[in-house]
Amino acid sequence: MIYNPEKHADLLVDYCVYVKPGERILVHGSTLALPLLEALHRALLTRGARPVLRLEYPEQADDFVRLASDEVLDAVHAADLADMEAIDGSIRVLAARALASDVDPARRSRLMKAAAPLAGARSRRKWTLTQYPALADAQAAGMSEEEYAAFVARAMFLDHADPVAQWAEVRAMQARLIERLTVADEVRIVGPGTDLRLSVRGRTWANSDGKRNMPSGEVFTGPLEDSAQGVITFDLPTVFQGARVRGIRLEFRDGKVVDATAEEGEAALLAALDTDEGARFLGELGIGTNFGIQVPTQNILFDEKIGGTVHLAVGKSYPETGGVNASALHWDMICDLRSGGQILLDGEVFQENGRFVQ
Repeated sequence: MIYNPEKHADLLVDYCVYVKPGERILVHGSTLALPLLEALHRALLTRGARPVLRLEYPEQADDFVRLASDEVLDAVHAADLADMEAIDGSIRVLAARALASDVDPARRSRLMKAAAPLAGARSRRKWTLTQYPALADAQAAGMSEEEYAAFVARAMFLDHADPVAQWAEVRAMQARLIERLTVADEVRIVGPGTDLRLSVRGRTWANSDGKRNMPSGEVFTGPLEDSAQGVITFDLPTVFQGARVRGIRLEFRDGKVVDATAEEGEAALLAALDTDEGARFLGELGIGTNFGIQVPTQNILFDEKIGGTVHLAVGKSYPETGGVNASALHWDMICDLRSGGQILLDGEVFQENGRFVQ
């Protein structure tokens, strides 16, 4: 099976952002993803929409952080914000780029903080985030370009005649999980180097069925901001703001990260946690349900969906879950429970060794 950018574009336009005639839709992505961006531009036009195509060269973000003056780095221009507020929806396309190791993590955090109003304006419209199978992503995943393209296509059900029908099945399965999660007050996560308790009383669980993240396969909520107690070890490596971070251990007290270490990339971790006051509190608890994704690829869009994992995000909450934590940061970190881990709901086993208990 060969990845088909036209089929990918159709899924994004018709299912993820359900485009209507006359809508102004922002399409933003790297020139590395040009085949998909071209397909999206054509698909939007044929549906009567107004595409706004924004291309970014692979090193553009690094150059901005490295070279921008303090005035430019620390503030969003009013015209940029007005333009974002004038769109009806957005499609962001990820594609790997060379990661610059000489860029100061603190400056990356400053840019993220300054850009928070843009992110907020975008999130108030319909939006989706997806991945194009670029060569560098394949290399990071330890796959050939052809293998990775097939992996991406399968994860999105592009290998099926009707991908939308497959995502409907995911939605139904996750709805059954949410029925059990909704009545729980406490979630406890236990595993190697991990024993963490969270309260989710009164919070709403979201059914992530591929609308906003393509691919998806998770249920998530915003835990009570002052409830996290204990420690958790995130054993799957991740790349955040250009830095590879591995072996993260966080200790929480009354909801706040009071100690943080990493075997690799600790400077980037600490800089992120110092972004603002809300960066040391949790904004999300997610449970991966996509058992078709089993191999970590150092790409959070896929890895956080791995069936048998949980992920926590420090920083900004999603308002639809009832979470109220505010931050420019939202960083998902993944804990693999497939070898000796458990999720307990009010003391009863909900998942063991990565499999949901009936």
